[in-house]
Formats: sequence, C-alpha cells, structure tokens
Amino acid sequence: MTLRRSLKKTLVLAGLLAGAPALAADAPAPAGAPVPLLWKVSDADNAVYLLGSFHLLKPEDYPLSADVESAFGDAEHLVFELPPAEMGSPALAMQMGQAALRTDGTPLDSELPPAVAAELAAWIQANAGELQKMQMNGQVLQMFEPWFVGLMVSIVEMTKYGLDPKLGLDAHLLEKARQAGKPASGLETGAEQIAFLDGMASGEQVQFLQESLKTSKEGRAAIEKLHTAWRSGDARFLWEKMAVEMRQQYPGLYQRINVGRNDAWVPKIEQRLKAPGTDDTLVVVGALHLLGDDGVVDKLRARGYTVERVCSACKAE
Repeated sequence: MTLRRSLKKTLVLAGLLAGAPALAADAPAPAGAPVPLLWKVSDADNAVYLLGSFHLLKPEDYPLSADVESAFGDAEHLVFELPPAEMGSPALAMQMGQAALRTDGTPLDSELPPAVAAELAAWIQANAGELQKMQMNGQVLQMFEPWFVGLMVSIVEMTKYGLDPKLGLDAHLLEKARQAGKPASGLETGAEQIAFLDGMASGEQVQFLQESLKTSKEGRAAIEKLHTAWRSGDARFLWEKMAVEMRQQYPGLYQRINVGRNDAWVPKIEQRLKAPGTDDTLVVVGALHLLGDDGVVDKLRARGYTVERVCSACKAE
C-alpha cells in the first residue's frame, strides 16, 4: 500500500463524518423506536419541523417513531445540513482532505503540546489494528492539520463500534424523500462546512483534537450513555453532556462549530416560515444544533414563533 493510496483512503473516510454530532455506541438499543428530538415551529400559515439527527446509526435504530413519520408526511420539502448532492460525496471528502494538508513541511506533532502529542501517539499505538484496516497509519496522520486528525480519531472510534453512515438518519430520510419525490436542499455548502473547520485557529484545532481523544479515552460506557439518551429523546442530558461541557471547556471551539453555524442557519429556516403558501418543511440537523439556549429551537422561539415539542412518548413539557 503506497502512501498516496493510503492518503486517498483517508480523505474518503473523512468525508463520511462531515457535520457529524457526538458519537453513538454499539450498545443494545432500547426497545421500540427512538423517541425523537423533534420540534414544530409555526407561524400563521405554515410550519417547520426540526429533527435532531445522529449521522451514523445501526439497524436497530429503525424503524423511526410515528411522530417522525408524520412530520415527514406533512412536509413538502426537506432540508439537511448539506445539499443532497454533497452528502457522502467522495469529491467533498477530497476537498476536505486537501484543505487540511499541512503546507509548511512540518509534521503534526510540531504543532501539538508535548502532552497532546504523547496522547495521540498512545492512541495510534492502541488503534494500530483499526488504522491498518482503514489502510492508514501514524505517518499519514502527521501530514494533516489537528482538526482533520480529530475527525479521523472519531471515525476510527465509530468504526470500532460498528456504526454505519449509510444508516444515518440524514441518509435514511434523504432516500425516503427521493422515493416520495420530495425536494431537498442544504443549509450550508460543503465548502462552507470545510471553512468552519479549516478556519479554526491553531489553539482551537488542538482543542478539537483533544476533545476527540478525550472521548476515545472515556470509552464505551460514556458513549453508550449518549446513544441511549439520543434514543430516549433526553434533550436535557444531551445538552448538558454534549454542549454545556464543551462550552465551558472549549468556548472558542464551541462558538465556531455550534453557535456560529446556528446563527447562520436560523435566518434560512425563518425564510421557509415567511414564504407564501402553506408548504411545511422538515429540517434534519445534528442534535447538538437544536439544544439549549444557543440552539436553533430557542433562537426561533425568541423570534416570536410558536414552538412545541412533538413527542407522543414524552411527558408534557
């Protein structure tokens, strides 16, 4: 296996994670359909449904709940983070990898604090077998910026837990929309998504890598809790564990990859509410983007729209 072929494999795999939320786990799924993180935002004549997604799932995460099926049936248009043509695109993966290549001739370790470099080296050693399955190694990872290697750490961890991007909620609903002849669009382009990551300052990128390594060290139990919380529709737990901790520990990173994108998306979602006619829309984005006072749900509520949680299995909120 040449370095060139290994590099190409790395780029394609990285594209699978574009926009992905926190990791799910290879845990026994709770019985029944997942309780959705689903809200309905309404004005006088139409509505937008907001659905919190995991981009990589397992067969036992299906079928979806009747609430999601109803929202899908009610919507004339679907909106995802990326346009359908770019979701899972090898071309986008290559663009991401090219943007992340180091151009000054130095290895990744030269940018990392010694403790982080040692932590990454330990992770590479512990996951040598998994990296080999993906035709990757530590030499390849040294060619990239920290944010990209953080993505790769997450990809390897997800691979270990048997997650499949082809089973992600976005991919599932996009295929369902195609079969139903429903149009779909994206909130941001792949180039914009790459720019959010590649535009991070060096310190933010290192924090991004640290967060990925931290998740890998916490292991199966912590990841299983997140997956179970998503399946249970536990918005409070996910907010506290996914967002609040990141906001406290890595405020700059949190602002860039969550708040900044939410602020860019809200006017685009609001346009669909203000559009003439009665067409409804289903918006499917990573769960983190909907939660808490920085989330899209509260931001639309603050603009005066009627907002309700759609959850037949939930207690009244």
